[in-house]
Amino acid sequence: MSDSDLLRKLAAALGATGVAAGAFGAHALKATLEAKKGGVENWRTAVSYQLFHATAVLALSALSSASSGELSKDKLVASGGSFATAGKMMTIGSVLFSGSIYCLTLDVGPKKLLGPVTPIGGLLMIGGWVMTAL
Repeated sequence: MSDSDLLRKLAAALGATGVAAGAFGAHALKATLEAKKGGVENWRTAVSYQLFHATAVLALSALSSASSGELSKDKLVASGGSFATAGKMMTIGSVLFSGSIYCLTLDVGPKKLLGPVTPIGGLLMIGGWVMTAL
């Protein structure tokens, strides 16, 4: 499987689960999230970052595909490898960042472990954006 195909599938998974998490939070978990201080806002933050990065990973899939073709020979598009790396970093970062917020908001898992995971995920997402520029 090519990097662009992998990124497309990862973007689809992030997007689908992001929409599902948003709907789940707005309906099935509404009372639970409202009962916890900052629950609704934290859930929305996690969903928003997940969906933003799903869109970014999809764009990186297209760029990775385009850069592996004839355009890259003329140097009109950067190396597909850096786009693929950026997309993978964003995907892992989004899973760690949003996933840890979902778990923390629902009091699932050890807080001592999940607390530090959130900024690690954030750093990976930032790293993905930096890789996009290289």
